[in-house]
Amino acid sequence: MKFSSDEIAQYLRKHPQFFEEYADMLADIQVPHPHGGRAIPISERQIVALRDKNRILQEKLSELIRFGEENGALTEKIHRLAVALLTFTNLNDSLDGLHFNLREDFSIPHMALRLWNITSDDTVLSEFSQTSKDIRILAESLLHPYCGLHVLDEIKSWFGDDAVRLRSFAMVGLRARSTVFGLMVMGSEDPQRFYPEMGTIYLAQLGQLISAALGRFTLADASSNNAQPASDLHDIQ
Repeated sequence: MKFSSDEIAQYLRKHPQFFEEYADMLADIQVPHPHGGRAIPISERQIVALRDKNRILQEKLSELIRFGEENGALTEKIHRLAVALLTFTNLNDSLDGLHFNLREDFSIPHMALRLWNITSDDTVLSEFSQTSKDIRILAESLLHPYCGLHVLDEIKSWFGDDAVRLRSFAMVGLRARSTVFGLMVMGSEDPQRFYPEMGTIYLAQLGQLISAALGRFTLADASSNNAQPASDLHDIQ
């Protein structure tokens, strides 16, 4: 009578005493080496299997440690930004400090910011340039940060000559007291810097921090904004 491999395996599972009764025979069984053609004792094969499992666990542990170190570094950077923004008492200094910190600490060389409904003595800053209704609708719709390869042409124009080199973008709407007052956009030449599937927890925290820092300044009357006529939003898709 011939037994299948599954039947033999099932029998051994149901009768573990078999390994005690035939211990000497098991010591003589030779099985193929998993990483080569030679035959080895079954006990050595078990040791190889344990080593492989240990290697996999070590790799997973190393990966977890690396993620933990990266997250810790990001947390430290956000903390330093928060401390820096708290030291500024006017909007212009806050904007300068924000640009400097994102460039030097977060290694984000391309950042564009547009603000509205905020009082400022220096409206010639690029942050207060006119924005279309589309931009404000977009900022309102960003309940979570956006990461991807495409943005509106109007947003690309904010980066000037650098726009042609940018391959990925992150967008964060800025809110204060439930009022959207700005849009922050970060760009990178690396298409994988801000990819659609990436986590956005730290981007959201960054947006909340910047919103709180800039939202301290008096919001102007919403009816006084200087929006331009709306255009199609299909460019963002």
